[in-house]
Amino acid sequence: MTIIAIDGPAASGKGTLARRLAAHYGFAYLDTGKLYRAVGLRVLRAGGDPEDEEAAEDAARALEPIELDDPALAGDEAAGAASRVAALPAVRAALTAFQRGFAASPPEGAEGAVLDGRDIGTVICPDAPAKLFVTADVEVRADRRHKELLNRGVASIYARVLADLKERDARDADRETAPMRPADDAHILDTSALDPDAAFEAALDLVEPAVQASRD
Repeated sequence: MTIIAIDGPAASGKGTLARRLAAHYGFAYLDTGKLYRAVGLRVLRAGGDPEDEEAAEDAARALEPIELDDPALAGDEAAGAASRVAALPAVRAALTAFQRGFAASPPEGAEGAVLDGRDIGTVICPDAPAKLFVTADVEVRADRRHKELLNRGVASIYARVLADLKERDARDADRETAPMRPADDAHILDTSALDPDAAFEAALDLVEPAVQASRD
């Protein structure tokens, strides 16, 4: 089974790369951030606090796969809640088995899986043959997210987006459980100056040798 693990901060381009790599190789794709967004949103909709570990753990254990298709997961409310529930050890433990199961047995008989998140290469799939840590300057990421929101017709203020990303970066990097960091054997890909096509070509060059070796 070939697994490509892709980690990195929000708006770095890792999700776009993960989807394109999965399509290129015919692998199954899992945006693990959606799991945490769905848990956070479930807690919020129940009137709870995403930092309440008991409520968040209950939400994680009750999560249904269909909830990952909720359009509201793309919103900033879900994103902010995701970063808070992701800092809770009980929530991470509840969702780890789901992610590892997906990687070990991808749906629809796919020959491999691409997972993107914050701790795929370090915690979820530490033995993945191909690992990327995708990053970009926070100002570049904020500009991307700001434009994305405006293109979706969502009101956005750049300074607020920038502040939110800085806060989320700090929370993800400083949490005690599975902090966001590159795996020791991950390739670092900085997309600050790359358009989507250039980023994809660079990513393909980095993972292709490992993918081919795992198939031999």
